[in-house]
This record gives sequence, C-alpha cells and structure tokens, in this order.
Amino acid sequence: MELGIKFLTSRLGLNDIHCISTFSIPKLKMVQHADVLNFHILHSNYFSYLALPKLLRGKAGVFTLHDMWNFTGHCAYSYDCKRWETGCGKCPYLSIQPQVKRDSTALEWRLKQRIYGQIERGAVVCPSQWLSGLAQRSILNRFPIYTVPYGLDLDAYRPLDRDTSRRLLGIDQNKFVLLCGAANLKDTRKGGDLLMQALQMLPLSLKSEISLLILGSGGGIFKELEMIEAMPLGYVSSDRLKSAIFSAADLFLFPTRADNLPLILQESMACGTPMVSFDIGGVPDLVRHGITGYLAKAEDAQDFAAKIVQLLEDPELRQQMAKNCRAIAEAEYPLELQAKRYIEIYKSLR
Repeated sequence: MELGIKFLTSRLGLNDIHCISTFSIPKLKMVQHADVLNFHILHSNYFSYLALPKLLRGKAGVFTLHDMWNFTGHCAYSYDCKRWETGCGKCPYLSIQPQVKRDSTALEWRLKQRIYGQIERGAVVCPSQWLSGLAQRSILNRFPIYTVPYGLDLDAYRPLDRDTSRRLLGIDQNKFVLLCGAANLKDTRKGGDLLMQALQMLPLSLKSEISLLILGSGGGIFKELEMIEAMPLGYVSSDRLKSAIFSAADLFLFPTRADNLPLILQESMACGTPMVSFDIGGVPDLVRHGITGYLAKAEDAQDFAAKIVQLLEDPELRQQMAKNCRAIAEAEYPLELQAKRYIEIYKSLR
C-alpha cells in the first residue's frame, strides 16, 4: 500500500508523506515512555512529517536540523533562493535534493507550517550559527532556537606524528600534502569541479611539489591533473587511520557550495590540520579566516588557489593555525559539551 501511495505522491511532487507506517510509531513502548522525542533528518523516505502531531501528543519535540529541509518546500539547500521565507512556490531548483517531479513546493511549505502549528512544546537545534539565523526567519521561529555544534571524539581524532603518518601512507616526506574529501566529490554541491579548477591554476613550480590525497568516492575526477600526484584513498571508516591521513596533510581543502557544519572539517581541526574552504553556509564557524585556515570567496576557484599558495608559502602561519585548530576543537567540540547542552534543552521543555 505504501508503495502505491509513494507512486502517487511522488508524481504530485510531494516526498516522504507516503510513509504511513510512521503513524504506528506511537504504539512503541519506548516512545510511550519518552518525555522528549528528538528528530534528526526526516527526508530520507522513511518518515512522514504529517505524523508529528500524533507522535508528540503529550510530549516535547526537539528538531535537530542538519540542513534547510525542515522549513523549505522541498530542498535541503536553497542556495540563492529565499522563497522559503514567504511560502515557496515557483521553485527554481526542483532538481536539488530531495528532488521533486512537480512544483508542489508551496503546498509542502504550508503543510509543514500547519504541522508545526499543532505542536505544543518544541525546540529547534542548529549545529551552525548560519543555520540558526535562517531558522529564525522561517516557519520554525515559533519555537526557541539553539545553536549546538556537533561533538567529536577528541581521543580518536587528534594530531599524530607527521613523519610517521606519511611513512604509513607511503608519501614523500619532502612534498606538500594536500587533502580533500567528501562522500562523493562528483556531487555538484561538494564542489569537486571547483577544486579541480583551483588546482589547475596553481603555479607550475608548485604543482610538482604536491601530493593530493582524496577521501571518499569520486576521486577519479582528479586523474587528469597535470604534474600533481593524486592518491584516491576511497572510503575510510577507521577513525585512527583518518587521523593519520589528516596528520600527514599540510592543508585540508573543502570546496563546498553549500553546507551546514561539515563534520569532516571538525575532524581536520581536531587533528590540527589547517583548512581552505569557501565563505559559505556554516563553514566560517570552523574555518576561521586567519586563525584555523583561509576562506575564499564563494565559487571563486582563482581565490581558492591563491589561498592555497599563501598558506603553503607560510610554514610558520600553518604551524600556528595547527595549534589553533586543536585548541578550538578541545574547547568547543567535546562530545561531553554537546551532551550537556542537549540535556539543558530537554530540561527546559518540561
């Protein structure tokens, strides 16, 4: 039955609401005994947001946002579109994930607004200051909004000896090592094409001194780089091995077009690896210009390349940034601090 409803709703341009099994969740004992329900990503074809009022009857709801979807007519990131502030409709980006086949964004926006209006006790948690600012202007502003960054295991992610890490990975000790990573670098949002442009713009004399490490899928796009040695590492699940990879690198490069609070940047910080990224979304919470790395102008590959060159030419600044990265990670991103902040929010909803 659910598959039939999904076929109909997807043709109408409405995602997720076909998941009628969500309405049976209140029968679960663990849900019945709960005082607070904390919701995370709800747009992955497993949950119907229409069931939220029933789920939260007599309970408080906390919505942890990982992107913009909770207050838009369909998209996880709206880029330059601000129609979500006034009701969506006439969507310029129907193909942006989660993509829709038909423009029913105004209807979905109103459905979400109505659902939130039926929730008596709630709170919104955003990992980045950027997303908190957007939520304040959205249909979620009827709830208190908190900024709580993700926590990280700072024992698993920590600086390791640079030379030992490079020997482990078989990297020339005398080269500049650049690292990039994403679940899929072919994803337009992750900006693999922008990084390719930036690397091609580097001075020829510098290219021959660079090794590029690539975490995640899609690393094949860098095969055609001239003079730069590219080493695709694929998906790495071991925290310890990832720490060695970060520790081997002089810089972590993150050419994103849209992001909230990228966990991979936190991992880079915790390992003391300075970063270069674009001044976009929640990235500046982590890449603090001149402190933990450099921010380039959004979508500007030439500026991105210039920032790489500036940092590679200044080993003392990179060393200071490495210290800053670890110090900020220890002060602001322990798992214990994240847990403490959530507990305080739960208590406020009694």
